[in-house]
Amino acid sequence: MSKADKEGFGELSRDVLLDIRGLEVHFETRRGIARAVNEVDLTLYKGERFGLVGESGSGKTTLILALLRMIKTPGLIAGGSATLDDGTDLIQLNREQVRQARLKRVAMVPQGAMNSLNPVMRIGDQLMLTMREHAVEESPPPKAAQMERAIELLDKVGLKPEVARLYPHELSGGMKQRACIAQAISLNPQLILADEPTSALDVVVQRQIMQTLRQLQHQLNATVLLVGHDMGLMAQFAERVGIMYGGKLVEVGRVEEIFHNPQHPYTQLLISSIPSFETRGEFKGIPGVALSLLEPPSGCLFHPRCPQAMPQCSQRIPTLKTVALDHLASCLLHEEDADAPAS
Repeated sequence: MSKADKEGFGELSRDVLLDIRGLEVHFETRRGIARAVNEVDLTLYKGERFGLVGESGSGKTTLILALLRMIKTPGLIAGGSATLDDGTDLIQLNREQVRQARLKRVAMVPQGAMNSLNPVMRIGDQLMLTMREHAVEESPPPKAAQMERAIELLDKVGLKPEVARLYPHELSGGMKQRACIAQAISLNPQLILADEPTSALDVVVQRQIMQTLRQLQHQLNATVLLVGHDMGLMAQFAERVGIMYGGKLVEVGRVEEIFHNPQHPYTQLLISSIPSFETRGEFKGIPGVALSLLEPPSGCLFHPRCPQAMPQCSQRIPTLKTVALDHLASCLLHEEDADAPAS
């Protein structure tokens, strides 16, 4: 994103919490390097709810794992920065600084609650362990005070105090997810990264979980970055939405603009694929198959599947440009010199 486009983005009147610039995550394989996150620029503001949408393999989860420095070999953070409001670059922190930043500054609500909770530890003990391991204080408070805090956290997510004495297998799926949310907010983080927190839950529990997450976000005045596939869920929860394709951010805007006036062809196809109760029509998916990160197409990554592709789309790489107030898109259709030959 150029400086001019950044200045044209109306949301800059809000206080910035996290500024991501040129973030790259690569995975080394025998066949070559897969660029799972490819030069992503993204600004998150204090107290906002931001949704990140895209197909499986588009880089959504990899991006938030990079922010928490949880990329494992053969993956590596190949470049870029992620700077918090106090100037701290999450990408440059050492191991001890990362431990202190997790949960205190940045926390994650995982996708699979069953795989995130220790099956042989009671819920209350897990919450206390989390607070001890990531607390900045040298001497932790007494155990009784820790348990009192654990019960307070459970109450915030709608769980009774008795849950602290239970093991994960004694909880329902929704209760497990609430316990994971309690763990994430235990040290009052400024940024909550939610990786498809309702993917394994029925629709009624999904709604309850998202209502809980929204209430906690207001109480903590935290920023929530929600990753998911469910466009309906994004429409109800997020204030702004970002669309990812092939490791790149291709469109960013207010949720109303993204749904009613999408500017990138990929976003337009995503929106058109959502079933409607109001009108009957033929169900249409997005043509073609997801790209290979090992052998990406030249130029615009989406051009092999794009119904609006132009000859120059296979030669030029588009960048995020301002197409309307608070609305960015990465497409040659919105560049004045789109007809110019590739340099």
